[in-house]
Amino acid sequence: MSCPHQQWDRRRALAAATGLVTGSLLPLVGAERGVAASGLMPGPALAAAAQYTNPVIWQDFADIDVIRVGGTYYASASTMHYSPGAPVLRSYDLVNWEIAGHSVPVLDFGAKYDLNGGRGYVRGVWASSLAHRPSNGTFYWLGQIDFARTYIYTATAVEGPWNRLTTISTPYYDAGLLVDSDDTLYVAYGNTTISVAQLSPDGRTQVRTQQVFTTPSSVGTLEGARFYKINGQYYIFLTRPANGQYILKSSSGPFGPYTMRQVLLDLRGPIPGGGVPHQGGLVRTQGGAWYYLAFVDAYPGGRVPALAPVTWTADGWPVVQLVNGAWGTSYPSPAVPTPPRPVTPMVGVDTFDGTTLKPKWEWNHNPDNTKWSVNNGLTLRTATVTNDLYWARNTLTHRIQGPTSTATVQLDHSAMRDGDRAGLALLRDSSAWIGLKRDGGTTQVVMVDGLTMDGSWNTTGTGVVRAGASAPSGRLWLRANADIRPGASRSGTFSYSTDGTHFTRLGPAFSLGNDWRFFMGYRFALFNHATQALGGAVRVQRFELSTP
Repeated sequence: MSCPHQQWDRRRALAAATGLVTGSLLPLVGAERGVAASGLMPGPALAAAAQYTNPVIWQDFADIDVIRVGGTYYASASTMHYSPGAPVLRSYDLVNWEIAGHSVPVLDFGAKYDLNGGRGYVRGVWASSLAHRPSNGTFYWLGQIDFARTYIYTATAVEGPWNRLTTISTPYYDAGLLVDSDDTLYVAYGNTTISVAQLSPDGRTQVRTQQVFTTPSSVGTLEGARFYKINGQYYIFLTRPANGQYILKSSSGPFGPYTMRQVLLDLRGPIPGGGVPHQGGLVRTQGGAWYYLAFVDAYPGGRVPALAPVTWTADGWPVVQLVNGAWGTSYPSPAVPTPPRPVTPMVGVDTFDGTTLKPKWEWNHNPDNTKWSVNNGLTLRTATVTNDLYWARNTLTHRIQGPTSTATVQLDHSAMRDGDRAGLALLRDSSAWIGLKRDGGTTQVVMVDGLTMDGSWNTTGTGVVRAGASAPSGRLWLRANADIRPGASRSGTFSYSTDGTHFTRLGPAFSLGNDWRFFMGYRFALFNHATQALGGAVRVQRFELSTP
């Protein structure tokens, strides 16, 4: 993630300044990120004629770690209170990505992640690390939870199953995992004070830990560690939230001493109105070219990935390649072998075929698995009696595609009961929805806004009905459109249809909040909760995410 709460006031250096302050990136990451490399030279000039455009993924994937295993690239991201957590993305060219699975199958870190007596908003899975260990052909995910302890999960395929390997009492904050050339596991971690830990050969326990660097006061906060080894030298890649990137380098081993160099500061980013690209990872292609996959603060949509090529100085420090003094909006596409297949698009139609949810879906907190099912359609049975959507279990979320996109849902509401509320929301700390309100045997389609939380993530508003109409029995189509370009006064609008073709606007435009402190961006959310008694249900037969 970026910084504990006592540091949050420092994070708002979302600059749009031009130029790259003297400094550079490093000679990092071998054929696989997290695996030590040796004998690597600066990558060749890019040869591909095609261009890619930033952001490479206009969806909310922050605190990126990126690796390559053979001809496949993988990336992991923060998900906080969403479950399953820590998605693993897959690409064959660093530009086109799909969601392949999740490293944290369930947030079993306390009852608050079940919305049971407490809530986990803006907690949970923060910045974490993804690595691959060639000696046993295993993927490792490592992350700390609630500043209390560190968890390690492993899998032999990113689709899973992922299983918890161990729990370590030291909370490795914003950690980077390195698999050294001798197969030793090291972790770099910390905020301002940076430490390195060595794990046991089986990865289950900590052998030693040692502070290796203290950030100069002139720099401020450094965190978000990524740990690499190249040509016998160790590098810890760190972010200065939210406008800089630095690198530490040691020629004396993983425990230092380290010297520091600035990589970038106040660099103009590729998204108009967005922030400075930072807090990501470096990766080397099969052909030896290097890239930096960072994220850009782009609220209300969240933090979205951008890619830039990297070259190296003669003395082994990397340099981000700029376009007109800025992180480019486009670059030549990476020269990689022809992908073995197209990746699954981030947009399109889901008819909930089969009996499992696709990995693009994440629940708001852990679901009650007895109250939902997939069987060529999604059934959501009421799981909570509440008048507060933020307390309602089994709210299913989907990232919004930028810069603008539309979600359309086909819903069968014939099994709703009095007091039930079901629909499609734009979900964040300030939310709105279109959906169905059943009271006294009558069902209305309504547009509701005024669902709000304060800075401690306590509910301050449970919603106000802004417009309503009689709902037809049976099927109804609900639609939400969202403009998530960074900047003020971005809006969402809602509409409904009785035939799936002709849509009627309902309610006023909803102003999307862009406060960074919630960290996660807006999501489309499907929900069904009771206000009187459990027992009702709705069936989602189709979900479509489309762009203009």
